[in-house]
Amino acid sequence: MKYNWNWNIFWEAAPDGGGTYMDSLIHGMLWTLATAGIAWIIALVLGAIVGTIRTAPNKWAARIANGYVELFRNIPLLVQMFLWYFVMPELVPTEMGNWLKSLPNAPFITAVLSLGFFTSARVAVQVSAGINTLPRGQRMAGTALGLTLPQTYRYVLLPMAFRVIIPSLTNEVAAIIKNSSVALTIGLMELTASARSMQEFSFQVFEAFSAATLIYLAVSVIAILISNWLERFTAVPGFITTGTAKAGGA
Repeated sequence: MKYNWNWNIFWEAAPDGGGTYMDSLIHGMLWTLATAGIAWIIALVLGAIVGTIRTAPNKWAARIANGYVELFRNIPLLVQMFLWYFVMPELVPTEMGNWLKSLPNAPFITAVLSLGFFTSARVAVQVSAGINTLPRGQRMAGTALGLTLPQTYRYVLLPMAFRVIIPSLTNEVAAIIKNSSVALTIGLMELTASARSMQEFSFQVFEAFSAATLIYLAVSVIAILISNWLERFTAVPGFITTGTAKAGGA
């Protein structure tokens, strides 16, 4: 059976009434960027907190933080997304569960939370690796200056650690953009779901997913270029960041 190529399909009207197929893909890209962007903020904040606690002298706090990392890092993202979307509303009190089910953007909120928590475990590993890479003398110097332990982390260790782990965080930025495609399984019309919808309505499967591939590639390249510029701008002389990136991603 011969495949009928039609690259003009992008400018034809989509059956959903939202404009052309290209409009649908752009709309899906915006949902992808919104999901990945908000999830990244959650991941960065939680990852910084958990990663810092993993290096704290309190053994019980460190064990809890390690348990958090193992929990969210070792459960597949797809399973976590299903748990957040289908199981969580049944575990909370009935009124809260009904409220969660009736949210107008429930797939989007679920995708952001599950992707944020999943990525936060990976960021926590990077942060703790970055802190452990720093010379012990920096922590001791903070104590000698009269800083408390939280102040030492806030003003001495974390600023240096984040500058060291920027290369590994770059990988996580690219990963969170790609991982957002899993949200199609719970009904979020992000980029992959939009391409799949286009394929189902028009039967132009190669055109639909070729466009989605190019959009993902363009977005990821832009994010990596920005991260690489940030890496050069914040580089710390004397620290080999590539080695830290590999160690943190292990």
